[in-house]
Amino acid sequence: MVIGMTLETFLQQLINGLSLGSLYALIAIGYTLVYGILRLINFAHGDIFMMAAYFAYFGIAVFFLPWYVTIFITIALTALLGVSIERMAYRPLRDAPKTSLLISAIGVSFLLENLATYLFSGKPQAFPDFPLMTTPINYGSLTIQPVSILIPIVTFIIMIGLLFLINHTKVGMAMRAVAVDYDTAKLMGIKINGVISSTFAIGSGLAAVGAILWCMKYPSVLPLMGVVIGLKCFIAAVIGGIGNVKGAVLGGLILGFSEVLMVAFFPALTGYRDAIAFVILIIILLFLPNGILGKKQVEKV
Repeated sequence: MVIGMTLETFLQQLINGLSLGSLYALIAIGYTLVYGILRLINFAHGDIFMMAAYFAYFGIAVFFLPWYVTIFITIALTALLGVSIERMAYRPLRDAPKTSLLISAIGVSFLLENLATYLFSGKPQAFPDFPLMTTPINYGSLTIQPVSILIPIVTFIIMIGLLFLINHTKVGMAMRAVAVDYDTAKLMGIKINGVISSTFAIGSGLAAVGAILWCMKYPSVLPLMGVVIGLKCFIAAVIGGIGNVKGAVLGGLILGFSEVLMVAFFPALTGYRDAIAFVILIIILLFLPNGILGKKQVEKV
């Protein structure tokens, strides 16, 4: 255990925790959006994140596209991938038992992982450096990468924008109606397929933003990178209250701060860093089964 941690070191760890937690939050929002609409845990979401990282990598390192062009194309391709997965793997099973949808999601996850391994090999690829975002800035004994400041800012802006979309637009109204009662929304004339496709596009687009920022901060791309990250972000969504956007952000921040500070104060537990997420999940669910901001839901039979 670290007993003599200085204030500067503590602030450094807080910045690291805020950055990591904001990344978790970005990806967790995708889980919570899909669950809120379909009551489906989209286990392929972490692998959509992985594919987005490869889209960005190839755009910059292979096709030598400018950063701003690559970001736009990556978000568009990832959103298209998410919509395509919904169209081919989930929509035909929409009226099937939830177990069938869950199995389909797991199948899509394995498909993307093995497809990426076949196409790109299992060798990690070094993500191109973006000096403007990665060159460290020193403030006394603090060392901060600009990307570490950019990540929470982007997350906050996206959360505000998404909440505005959900609460103050017709698309958001339709999303809320479908989330409350799928069958009644259909009878009221809401275009269910369009709403669900929009939800997958938004969630996958956020995964793309998260992937780009993640690779700027942790510059390595490999086919299985979405497994642990996706699982942690799902845990973050559950901790905050799955189905709640603000809950997903809160859960991501809790997870990020917990991981970073636990390792900082207890270096001997570094090897158990990934297990911290599961410990927090168990503790939260023991006392708050619906998550911190989650609402009790009654399953339809």
